[in-house]
Amino acid sequence: MGLNDTPSANRVHIAFFGRRNAGKSSLVNAVTGQELAVVSDIAGTTTDPVYKSMELLPLGPVVIIDTAGLDDEGELGEMRIKKTMQVLNKTDIAVLVIDITAGMQDEDKKLTELFESKNISYITVYNKCELLSCVPEAKGNEIYVSAKKKININELKDKLGSLKPQESQKRMVADFIERGDIAILVIPIDESAPKGRLILPQQQAIRDILDAGAVSVTVQPEELPDTLKKLGVKPKIVITDSQVFGRVSKDVPEDIKLTSFSILVARVKGLLDSAVKGATVLDTLNDGDTVLISEGCTHHRQCNDIGTVKLPKLIEKHTGHKLNFEFSSGGTFPEDLSKYALIVHCGGCMINEKEMMYRVKCAESQNIPITNYGTAIAHMNGILKRSLEILTE
Repeated sequence: MGLNDTPSANRVHIAFFGRRNAGKSSLVNAVTGQELAVVSDIAGTTTDPVYKSMELLPLGPVVIIDTAGLDDEGELGEMRIKKTMQVLNKTDIAVLVIDITAGMQDEDKKLTELFESKNISYITVYNKCELLSCVPEAKGNEIYVSAKKKININELKDKLGSLKPQESQKRMVADFIERGDIAILVIPIDESAPKGRLILPQQQAIRDILDAGAVSVTVQPEELPDTLKKLGVKPKIVITDSQVFGRVSKDVPEDIKLTSFSILVARVKGLLDSAVKGATVLDTLNDGDTVLISEGCTHHRQCNDIGTVKLPKLIEKHTGHKLNFEFSSGGTFPEDLSKYALIVHCGGCMINEKEMMYRVKCAESQNIPITNYGTAIAHMNGILKRSLEILTE
């Protein structure tokens, strides 16, 4: 996989914030060298956040986010500001753009306070410096630029590069397998599987196994028993799609470690500890309780979709109670979680760790338990302890 194919969740997220007409969109275009954002002298040209995955040297793979002005007006303006504020939950590096003719305003000061409270690295950029007789030198996290005249744009990119967050040392598989080990990946190909490709956690697991110098053997569930017999040697681990967790656990001998893609992704994203605790709440749900099933991505739902069809059926069967289910997907996640007895989240392969941890903190701050697909399914099949053994050795 080349750098241009790096999943968005693994890219550095750089978001441009500021008031209307501060020049955010012009600066985005200047930094990227592309006409990514529509530029106009009319205040409020940018409405919804604009996302663009690209290569930006010296940072590498990034997602550039252009946001609406924080001084937007009216009912629609309030909605745009709300969407802009949601971008903070996934931002690794923030760029605060200030019109040099207006100076720092209250909205800008509030933003810097938010950056600091959320531990977001940021740069304060004073735009339109071509209007000054003398351009001040950059100092600290401040820099004077001109998006229009392309002044100090390279210097700004260097500053962005210096703020690049440390790459996560968390590995999906490679930290518990060794060179020469065999890992069997169980991947059902059914009506809910994407046509002609593997989903992201499956791709990442295969690549991680290859990086470790180990061997991956990929099978469908019905091929697993015969494959175990034919191998002639015991695999180090079997990693399965959560939807066939129960079936696969019966086919895999107890002396072979077993887990799921969803559990491994939850570990990488920092969700696993909370997910294990939250899974126990499945045993205490009652009639009329409301469960939120949340996904980090949006996709075309099949007739037997795991999130909206299979999981609700499994949970009601496990609890023996009639429950209410609500659903969220993509960038939307409810701010008020008080009506939910439990949140069941996907593994989160399509959102970055910062956003996943924001969602976990939202739940924990409101005392709402949260788990994820793989952990919940393992618990309901009575195999959660076994599924975690490889991670706790």
